[in-house]
Amino acid sequence: MSANDPFARLPEAASFAVTSTTVADGAAWSPEQWSSGVPGGKDVSPQLSWSGAPDGTKSYAVTVYDPDAPTGSGFWHWAVADIPATVTELPEGAGDDTGSGLPEGAFQLPNDARAARFIGAAPPAGHGPHRYFVVVHALDVASIGVPADATPALLGFTMAGHVLGRAVLTATAETSA
Repeated sequence: MSANDPFARLPEAASFAVTSTTVADGAAWSPEQWSSGVPGGKDVSPQLSWSGAPDGTKSYAVTVYDPDAPTGSGFWHWAVADIPATVTELPEGAGDDTGSGLPEGAFQLPNDARAARFIGAAPPAGHGPHRYFVVVHALDVASIGVPADATPALLGFTMAGHVLGRAVLTATAETSA
C-alpha cells in the first residue's frame, strides 16, 4: 500500500461524518463490493449515511477512489453528482446500472471502466492491500454543472472550489498472490 494521499493537494474542507452498514471504516470490503470480474464479486455499491454537513450545503457528490491502483493515476470506482442537500443516505445497491436507488436529480458518471455505475474492487494478485476512499463531498451549489458523461476527475476538478466539507470512510481489499 502506498502513502498516496488523495487529499494532499486539495483545498482544506470541514470534516463531517459518514457511516455504512456495509463496511466499517478501515475494514475490508465484503464480496458484494468486489468486482463481478472477480470470483464471488457482485459490484454492489455500499450503503452510506452521513450527518453534520457544514451550513450552506446545497448538494452532495459521492466518490469511491483507489489511489493504490497500478495506473499512475489511481482508479475511480464510482462517482455520483447532484445529490440534493435534503438527502443524507444512499441504500446499498444504489449504484446499479439504472441508478434506481439514487434520489431524483442525482446521476452517476462513468467510472474508469467507462460504466456509469459502481464497479467493485479488483486489486491485482500480489499487489498488496488497496485503499478505497469513499467520500461524501458537501458542496455550496445545488448542481455542480458537469455533463453526465464527464469523468470523475473532471467532477473533482469542478468541485474543488465548491467543497464545504468532506466525510471520508476508507475500505480495503487485497488479492493474495
